[in-house]
Amino acid sequence: MEKYLYKIGILLLSFLFVLPAAAQTKAEKNGWRLGIQSYSFHKFSLVEALDKTQELGVKNIEIYPGHKLGGKWGDKVFDFNLDVATQKEIKKLASSKGIKIVGCGVYVADKSSDWEKMFRFAKSMDLEFISCEPAMEDWDLVERLAKQYNIKVTVHNHPQPSTYWNPDYLLKAIQGRSKLIGSCADVGHWRREGLNQIDCLKKLEGRVLSLHFKDIADKKDGEQEQHDVIWGTGILDVKGMLKELKRQEFKGVFSIEYEYNWDNSVPDIKKCIEYFNQIVDELF
Repeated sequence: MEKYLYKIGILLLSFLFVLPAAAQTKAEKNGWRLGIQSYSFHKFSLVEALDKTQELGVKNIEIYPGHKLGGKWGDKVFDFNLDVATQKEIKKLASSKGIKIVGCGVYVADKSSDWEKMFRFAKSMDLEFISCEPAMEDWDLVERLAKQYNIKVTVHNHPQPSTYWNPDYLLKAIQGRSKLIGSCADVGHWRREGLNQIDCLKKLEGRVLSLHFKDIADKKDGEQEQHDVIWGTGILDVKGMLKELKRQEFKGVFSIEYEYNWDNSVPDIKKCIEYFNQIVDELF
């Protein structure tokens, strides 16, 4: 009887040890991680955004600077002024929901001296990357800090007049610089600026470090902006983008930035995730 119980115990332990691997999605097994860009829930507090991220089953979040914390922290915001005690509490809260805070952005420095504060904050929060749009004169400083703190700098492409709206300008700015520096590819903004998003990804091969991933509506008369839509229903050829990223052997975070149906976007985002997983199953 004792030998039998021993064998049962060994089997149970073996089962427990394989659970994490079994829980991985096919995307995760191939180095692709879905995350939420917290701006998708900017109408809600960060505490609520974490709840929504957990509801979606997403394990990563990129938090935008200035996101109000809410809960017991009230009007405190997520930025480099956050005290260490609150930083630890926020990390603990996210972890309790199975969520890792992987990045912060999009960060734009008010002055050059703020970069050091931002990198110290990122290190304290165990962030993998800072998505940002550095001033051209700050590049030597930013590169030095990226190396010093071993944190990736992922450059976002807001529309014009952003310096980096076109990938050619980003490539020129970072030519010869550390591989810790690359693109936070916002595929929707490229298309809104009249660029082909797949061509842009190809230009940036080897420098795509993270993405603000989305699909957008076709341009219609009278509309000011091509708003976000459920992935696979818009004009961005989501499957084509994922196929190109697979060819490039991209590994990293796809931050879901869903900028539509602000008050109740969770159902739409669920459909985006379903479509993503469907295409991943086909590609891998």
